[in-house]
Amino acid sequence: MPRQYVVFGRPVPRLGSRHISLIFVCLGLFALFSLLFSFPSEPSEGVALTTTDATAPKPAGHKFGIPKSLKSPWLKKLNPFKPPSHPPQRQKNDTDGESSWYSDWRWLTMPFSSSITLDEDRAVLPVLTKRTPIYCYYDTTVEKDKANKEVESDLLLAWRRAWWAKGFQPTILSPAEAMNNPLYEELQKVEGMTDLLRTDLMRWLAWDNMGGGLLAHNLLFPMGAYDDPLLTYLRRGEFPSLTRWNDLDDGLFVGPKVEVETAIKLAMASPHVKVVKGLLAAIQDKSEDPFTVDTNPKALAFYSARNIEVKYPKVGEDITATRVSGMKKLNQLINAHLHLAWQNTYFKGISVVKPLPHHTTHLIKPAYKLAQRLSHCPESPLPKTCPPNMPKCTPCDDTHPLSVTTPAHYANTTGIFTIGTVPHPLTMLTLSSLNSDLTIPFIRRHTDRDPWIYDLTTTISPKGIPAAPRVVKFKEIVASDPTLASSLWLQAENPSSLSNSDLDWIFGFEIPSEASYPDDEGKGGLPPMHDKTYGPVPEEKELEMERTLLEKVKRVVMEKKERLTGEKKVIREAAEAWNLADGEAWRFVRAWMGRASVERRRWEGEERRYVGGMGSEKRDYS
Repeated sequence: MPRQYVVFGRPVPRLGSRHISLIFVCLGLFALFSLLFSFPSEPSEGVALTTTDATAPKPAGHKFGIPKSLKSPWLKKLNPFKPPSHPPQRQKNDTDGESSWYSDWRWLTMPFSSSITLDEDRAVLPVLTKRTPIYCYYDTTVEKDKANKEVESDLLLAWRRAWWAKGFQPTILSPAEAMNNPLYEELQKVEGMTDLLRTDLMRWLAWDNMGGGLLAHNLLFPMGAYDDPLLTYLRRGEFPSLTRWNDLDDGLFVGPKVEVETAIKLAMASPHVKVVKGLLAAIQDKSEDPFTVDTNPKALAFYSARNIEVKYPKVGEDITATRVSGMKKLNQLINAHLHLAWQNTYFKGISVVKPLPHHTTHLIKPAYKLAQRLSHCPESPLPKTCPPNMPKCTPCDDTHPLSVTTPAHYANTTGIFTIGTVPHPLTMLTLSSLNSDLTIPFIRRHTDRDPWIYDLTTTISPKGIPAAPRVVKFKEIVASDPTLASSLWLQAENPSSLSNSDLDWIFGFEIPSEASYPDDEGKGGLPPMHDKTYGPVPEEKELEMERTLLEKVKRVVMEKKERLTGEKKVIREAAEAWNLADGEAWRFVRAWMGRASVERRRWEGEERRYVGGMGSEKRDYS
């Protein structure tokens, strides 16, 4: 018989296993909170310091504090006792179709946008970077026929597209801006000035009227990496002095408004106005040269008359013989060189990432087709030539096109351009299981959470890192320098949301249209099968099922949420709730591409009103 213990004459009740477990749990919680909250953080006011060394650490006092790990802004959102708050106010132009976004500097502080927007469908994006304006001048006073206007407009469009892709805001100026300059009246008073000098000064007056900054010739094109030091400097938009570059002649000037005005006044006061042809010649004999001269920039290609005559004489002869035909060939040559410069920047090839590759062959098909178009050669009147700034380039050769690979994981490697396809969680669940009749029990019991983001970031995030930090890393890849320029991410269910025109503005040149290439290893335009080390290779029957299921799930994902009812709505919401990180990545990319498209369309609409629509995709030549 068990012994009965007595305390102060009273029997002590026996403790069962449940009571003992409860006691240990309470003791454990007490010990944990003691460790977390009882460590002193700062000396209290009444504690005297016992050392005279100012660099020595301060002794701990009796002021208790919460550890920094518990002060995370993300964890504060998990507070169940936090009072409800209104979502942030809507911003201008923050929607594109079903996509909506909120631009905020905290975009990387929270893995999930809903923590800030209080809206499951609204993504938090980085604040839109202000583009530095770059100006060129087009003289609208010269009478030209429709054919000449059209070919010149195409060249101006190529100029705008190339600079936009490098992060600038290309703006075409005309005599209208020059006439708004107070110095215009003084220019009219100068007698005997040559027509060429007067036109050049009108160009400078228009630039001065815009407040200085960047003034380029319309035949100066950026042909270098996005993160080239010179282009980075120009994007910064801070120019302390009036600067020009060796061997560029009047191709590029940068400077503040005050020094631009000084140069204009010096030119108008020159005694050589009756003979010189430009501002540089008018002030070249001045004792105080207003220009700082920099070395020849490697990232800029200038198709001046001299360069065309020396390096591309055939095109020069065509321009002399038939101007319209020759200018079309020049435009074609410039576009080919822009494409070639891009290929030389990403000389290691194009990576079409294919996470969870077993059943995503049809999913990445649009991305693979785009990669093929980028890897092959555009049409060119001089196919074996190099840009003026890249005399030792590797010419494009369709018999040895740029390499296109389909790895399962993303790798940030210099010289490789990445094209990714981001699927909705429901799309990924449907394809990975080859099952369109998903149920909530099946999703919970037979599918992993956030499989796409885990597989994509396998090589850049150590094993064991949860999905939330991985999606933050993914956002950095998509929207942060320098990887934002070396990758493109498509929405799996709606790859056509980016038209050919959109893609041309993203890359800065016209991409060749789709075609069948001799190196196409796939069947029916499909990408080649992945390496077996990344996962099982699908059979023909599975590929056909994949294609059918993809088309079916696209309709569900692209349907407006308010129109979804019944089982489709429940399963879609369950897939999103089960894969929070994958869903966040999908919404982020959708919003990121949507905002970029809205930004460009709005800017194009505004610029189309000026210079008679020259340089626009929708032009008025009358």
